[in-house]
Amino acid sequence: MYNSTNYASPIGPMTLASDGEHIVGLWLEGQKYFAGTVKGAMLPNDSLPVFEAAKRWLDEYFAGGNPAVSQLPLAPVGSEFRQTVWKLLCEIPYGKVSTYGELAKKIAKMQNKPTMSPQAVGGAVGHNPISIIIPCHRVVGTGGSLTGYAGGIPAKIKLLELEGVDTAQFYAPKG
Repeated sequence: MYNSTNYASPIGPMTLASDGEHIVGLWLEGQKYFAGTVKGAMLPNDSLPVFEAAKRWLDEYFAGGNPAVSQLPLAPVGSEFRQTVWKLLCEIPYGKVSTYGELAKKIAKMQNKPTMSPQAVGGAVGHNPISIIIPCHRVVGTGGSLTGYAGGIPAKIKLLELEGVDTAQFYAPKG
């Protein structure tokens, strides 16, 4: 069983999920793969200390602060490969971006492989169950494409701009 609570953010309503001790999910309303890693019911519970901590973290973030990911107990559910990608996402500095290709090269090196598919990395990034806190919005396409954000391109742009990233260098793919 999981617990859930809601958070009103500047980019829209969000749902947080917890196993009682850890944050296991954070999704924007209508986000692709919403609650996809949570198997079983989510019961509303606004009083969990982990939710209070996560809401304080989000308040600080949306006020323009740079709270550390390590402040929160996170337990995203996913394969070993996805866990590796999500850990790398947490290493992308606030206000900076990386590309799927750069992340693929890092994983290939970590795994002693000659190459790694940026598309495979993109799949893991897109399935990140803890949006914003695990900063998947900081990943862009090699040519500056703002592709691949499950919460939507407008939300990705707002998050990057909040962090002081000059988004004029990027473009939204024609869909």
